[in-house]
Amino acid sequence: FSMQPVYPMLAASASQISRCTLGSKGVRIRCKTRVCFVAIGSNCQPHRHQVYHQHPLCRNFSTKETPQLVSITDHLDELHKIPLADVRNFCIIAHVDHGKSSLASRLLEYTGNLGHERQATAHQLGEKTTSEYNQDETSAITSNNTASKEIATKSSKHKEIKEEITLLDTLKVERERGITVKASAASMLYKHPCATNEHGWILLNMVDTPGHADFGVEVSKSLSSIEGAVLLFDSVQGVQAQTLSVYDKARALGKQILPALTKIDIPSARPLEVALAVSDLFAFDPDTIMKTSARNRIGVREVLDSVCENVPPPSPLSDDDGNMLRAKVIDSWFEPRRGVVCLVRLLSGTLSENDRISIVEPSIDGTGPKVGKDTYSVQEIGLVMPDRIRTGKLDVGQMGYVVAGLRDPREARPGSIMSLQKTMQTLISNQMELPSSAALTHQSVLYASVHPMEGDGFDEMHAAVNRLALNDTGLEIHQTAGSSNNGGGPFLGPGLRVGFQGLLHVEVFRQRLLDEFDLEAIVTPPKVPYRIQYLESKNYKRPPGAPMEEVIEDLADWPAQGHRFKVLEPMVDVRILAPMEYAGSIMELTKRKRGKGMQTKPIDENIWLFTSAMPWADVVTDFHDDLKSTTAGYASFDVSEADPPQQEADLVKVELLLNSEVVDPLAFVCHRDVAQSQARVVCQKLQEVLPRQQFVTVIQAKADGKIIASSRIKAYRKDVLTKAGKTVGGGDITRKRKLLEKQKKGKKRQQATGKVQLSQAAFNSVISRS
Repeated sequence: FSMQPVYPMLAASASQISRCTLGSKGVRIRCKTRVCFVAIGSNCQPHRHQVYHQHPLCRNFSTKETPQLVSITDHLDELHKIPLADVRNFCIIAHVDHGKSSLASRLLEYTGNLGHERQATAHQLGEKTTSEYNQDETSAITSNNTASKEIATKSSKHKEIKEEITLLDTLKVERERGITVKASAASMLYKHPCATNEHGWILLNMVDTPGHADFGVEVSKSLSSIEGAVLLFDSVQGVQAQTLSVYDKARALGKQILPALTKIDIPSARPLEVALAVSDLFAFDPDTIMKTSARNRIGVREVLDSVCENVPPPSPLSDDDGNMLRAKVIDSWFEPRRGVVCLVRLLSGTLSENDRISIVEPSIDGTGPKVGKDTYSVQEIGLVMPDRIRTGKLDVGQMGYVVAGLRDPREARPGSIMSLQKTMQTLISNQMELPSSAALTHQSVLYASVHPMEGDGFDEMHAAVNRLALNDTGLEIHQTAGSSNNGGGPFLGPGLRVGFQGLLHVEVFRQRLLDEFDLEAIVTPPKVPYRIQYLESKNYKRPPGAPMEEVIEDLADWPAQGHRFKVLEPMVDVRILAPMEYAGSIMELTKRKRGKGMQTKPIDENIWLFTSAMPWADVVTDFHDDLKSTTAGYASFDVSEADPPQQEADLVKVELLLNSEVVDPLAFVCHRDVAQSQARVVCQKLQEVLPRQQFVTVIQAKADGKIIASSRIKAYRKDVLTKAGKTVGGGDITRKRKLLEKQKKGKKRQQATGKVQLSQAAFNSVISRS
């Protein structure tokens, strides 16, 4: 390409040039202030170049024109003209509350998905604040607030628009908690000089992902369907634990990672320090770290430009002939009126309404692809922006939704391939390419029992949990207790055994049951799976054919007293990021939780990384609360499977009894050395949360056949010695004793037949035992 158009610019500002280098992306010219550069990319059209981080002294470097506004809603009929080389699939990944959904909403606004007026407003404010921020952060924010008021007064319609920065968070629990629970997608159109088509359009398919570790399945689904990821770093908090986790996932899958700082306009932001820490820890070039703020629309255009220039287009299938349909299922969810809705990405061919399709699961373990028995007719098809817009057709490279009459999302699991029924035989017989979905396998890490509040509400709760499981692939429903004597005993009645991905997953599950089905359920304290290895014993012999090793997920199956056995508990590697001043407190907490192999590493001058191997059971109980209390809320942590994944420990099962009745869901397992102290804590908490009855409630904790802790709740007591304001019996003590003995016998009968009501607070008291 020609350098001639740039020569006058270089001559005019030669005194400001620091260095000029030639890289893989083209020519980069740096100024002496080190705050701006010109990248003349080989991927761009001739005589076009990009200027970033403009300095006031280097304004004449810029020949960047205001981009022409384009919206995907105006060109739905022309999207088929966009070749695969002009498609960019990317997602946004970060730690919890680092601004993923906010930035995604700003990208939708900037590309016109939310309307032309909001797009024009976003361009005007975004360009102004971005350029002024690079000169003076304070003036940029003040100017943005002033400009926002001026534009709002000019348009009464704009005044009525309620600005939302969580457009992709559709669940009620997501909006209430401010977190992303389920990944969502949207398609956008953006004009960029790197495009090869005549219109200069780039089709952007964006996926917003959760940040919490409990929803890592959603992150894996998103990363398996894109080529690049924008990794966000909070300018205030810096690198956090989940940042390392999502980075490792994206790196392991070979995705292009684009770093960006968020919330740079907050007064307490420290973008320079965070950028240096990110550069040292992840080996990013500091010049490539973008600065953004969703609140003031800073850096939105730079993110779009970086995605267009650095994220590679999807690679065409090696045997693509242009006719064979292969659509990869990214996600699927259930809707009461439409059935299953599938989010798909077209790898080859074209999918239209009324097409007859079949679903095949690619080979994972070498057994060959599995073709589903049923075929389906495509009823509706379209794009997600993020509202669904019906187009009737999807072409190669596009990402959209498909409604085909499926009734169960498990019929179209993420990673499955849709193809036309008439060509399915050719697809299998010719062994044509089918991308694998091995990265999407997952396993529950803890288990809990779910019981209805009312004894006769089991059927209703069972139906609600099954319907919720259609939209939450992280749930595992294992078994059902069929009578009131199982799965909870006389205190809870029948219930379901459900596998979860973490404690937050349990809380979100309970809240979604309440929000979507108006059903309040009791979830017992989560238990982790233990591996039991039985040893030879003279007194207790295993039944013939019984295995000598088994995995215990329900503590009701724990070996009885007298059996000889070893217990292997699951171990995890815990990574904690916290300020250096809390190092002593973190080490003490880790030691109390039986952590081993503590290692430390400085991230920057303030934040340190602490790594240790800990029992998973101690992490899922109250480690999060204790860590936040110890570090004044500044610490974050992430877990991964340890090596080896299990370790032998001296553990004991502690049973809780109410009036001599064992309550299996309240039982817990802990180390033998702390069994008595934790049992006393649980008994004391139960004494506080259980309701007072007309009879005495005796709370006991038992381990190894012995009572190790006890407490009692006094009964309500009527004053039987006073009647109509007068003392019964006068001074006759025998009459008084007779009345007191009669009351005592009545209380004893009530204690034998009475029922203690258990609430969710009673089970929460077992989770936290410190």
